[in-house]
Amino acid sequence: MDLLIADALVVTCNDARHMLEHSAIAVRGNRIAAVGPTAELERDFPKFERFASRGLAVLPGFINAHTHTALTMLRGTVEDWDGSAVYAYMSPVSYAMTGKERAVMTTLGCLEAIRSGCTTLVDPFRHVLSYGKAMAATGLRLWLSESCADINTLNIRKGDYTVDAAFGQVFLDRTAALIETMHGSHGGRVQCQIAAHAPDNCSPAMLARLRELALRHGLTRTVHLSQGMDEQRAVRAAYGLTPAEYLDREGFLGPDLVGAHWTFCSPSDIDLLATRGVQMAHCPANSSRRGPHQALIGRIRDAGVNIALGTDNMTEDMFHALKIGLIVHRGGRGRAVELGVDPQPQAMLDGITRNAARSVGAATEIGSIEVGKKADLTFIDLNTPAMRPLIGLVSNLVHYGHPGIVHSVMTDGVFLMRDRKVLTLDEDALLREAQVVTQRVWERMIADNPDIPPPPGGLRWLDA
Repeated sequence: MDLLIADALVVTCNDARHMLEHSAIAVRGNRIAAVGPTAELERDFPKFERFASRGLAVLPGFINAHTHTALTMLRGTVEDWDGSAVYAYMSPVSYAMTGKERAVMTTLGCLEAIRSGCTTLVDPFRHVLSYGKAMAATGLRLWLSESCADINTLNIRKGDYTVDAAFGQVFLDRTAALIETMHGSHGGRVQCQIAAHAPDNCSPAMLARLRELALRHGLTRTVHLSQGMDEQRAVRAAYGLTPAEYLDREGFLGPDLVGAHWTFCSPSDIDLLATRGVQMAHCPANSSRRGPHQALIGRIRDAGVNIALGTDNMTEDMFHALKIGLIVHRGGRGRAVELGVDPQPQAMLDGITRNAARSVGAATEIGSIEVGKKADLTFIDLNTPAMRPLIGLVSNLVHYGHPGIVHSVMTDGVFLMRDRKVLTLDEDALLREAQVVTQRVWERMIADNPDIPPPPGGLRWLDA
């Protein structure tokens, strides 16, 4: 598509964080050909289709640096439960779904992501080949990975941490197949990562295999890190180390590794991770469901760690991540009134643009609006109550933004949503199918696993 996005407020997120009023973006194919005053670009690109953008802000496409779209299946069920949902519900439900059912639920997540302004998802999970093509069909840019473990995650809820090499080999085989089938596919929109699920379910042998795979294919890596106290206890019991220390002992830390959460990292863990150049995927909204996220985020920021933002489970709403992230980060060193108002909203916006692009090794391709970069763009309607009065645009966006202000979304030069209409999905049909699938899977999972109770409040299928 050759398109001239004309008369917009362009929020570049470039090195200087330029904000350009009454400006235009020329898109040739899937890349940005020019950025500048509207009159100049209208003169230089007279044959390009004109997309009138008066009253719109155009930003780099939002990048969700850590999510699990399949877990839309659990929305409205385990958020208020006080147990460990990872092994009690999240792992079992991933096996309870068929491939088609996973495809439906991940597509639902993609729909919500598009409506929340996302152009890119980083999604490590299980059985990825059973739904990866369905996700790619939505038009989003994707980093996909099979979340590997060789300690059976279905048995951990029963206290069994036995290493199971055969269980682990299945994940390694799936990873190899995923890379062969999907890495670089869909015009390069789909990339793969190497994922270790977590330190408590990956043996030294598994970590070594995953490190070798990443080196062989030149892929970035990800891992859940210090996510819960059960993980802390299990790693300490097995190795006498913290999760970060264990990964370091096995040579798994490095600048190409993104660790999600860091909830129970100690000050010495943070210093170690920063020294090794490990990056952080912070999911502040999800991690604050039981109260403000207790990660030592002030120390993490002070250590110079690159922090990207994600949504994690049961939601793709990046605006939650922005606003709750700002609150959590400002409280990371104590009350802001005593220590200064830091960070500023731009730092949060960087977390879903520049920093997130860096976290997947794509800072030269996406994350800012600059000539030569991919045309991944998010359009915000400024003529909405949440965005007026218009004084501090980025402040409005971070403090008060919500999915309803998203006007259009473009990935790789193609509109996924235009004028609030999603173009790559049948929304109504998908919503109906997702409801049916969710009911079927929950009932099957509980029937097949008598030790798994219904979620708090039980299962009530509302007819709406």
